[in-house]
Amino acid sequence: MRYGLLIALLCASAFAQQYDLSGLIGYGAYRDHSISSPTGTLTVGMRNTYAAGGLFGQDLYSHISGEVRYLYQNGDPFVSSGSVRGYLPGHSQTFSYDGLFHVYDRDRRFRPFAAVGVGGKVYQISGSAPFPPSPPQLAQFTKVNDWQYVFDVGAGFKYRLSGHVMLRGDFRDYISPFPKKLYAPAGNGSGWLQQFTPTLGLGYWF
Repeated sequence: MRYGLLIALLCASAFAQQYDLSGLIGYGAYRDHSISSPTGTLTVGMRNTYAAGGLFGQDLYSHISGEVRYLYQNGDPFVSSGSVRGYLPGHSQTFSYDGLFHVYDRDRRFRPFAAVGVGGKVYQISGSAPFPPSPPQLAQFTKVNDWQYVFDVGAGFKYRLSGHVMLRGDFRDYISPFPKKLYAPAGNGSGWLQQFTPTLGLGYWF
């Protein structure tokens, strides 16, 4: 009898939860970083460009949900000094789990939220030569992929449209250690690299 009651409660809890599967499109803007080299201080970073990804979310409680997120950002690593700048084709991929804290419960159509998450991020080189060629006196790209842990903070909203279609807007600040393996010499290339990413998404909730 007790086991039957426990199973019934677990099933009721599972059916009370809601899930959503969404695609995301947006823009990734990095905060540039400075490193020291034998020739002086250089500016390094990732080029700002589009970002795209997806997520699978679950409403765990009335005001708390969680989601697994993936984000691709087609940002080329660069090195610059003054007016001279060299790029190497590359991108980043971020995998994270976020906790969402909603202002309203799941019965409301419009639900703003705050978010915080942790995960991993890989900075990847996808080309063979810089464009234009980065002058040797500045720095060189190592062409080595660099895995880093990442955490993010942000906010957003969910809005239920007709049927089971959901519109959502997000803003995330992805913060990871500086990927100094991508650059040589790295000098004092330590600290944090931030990626500010607003996105819009369209998904299906069930």
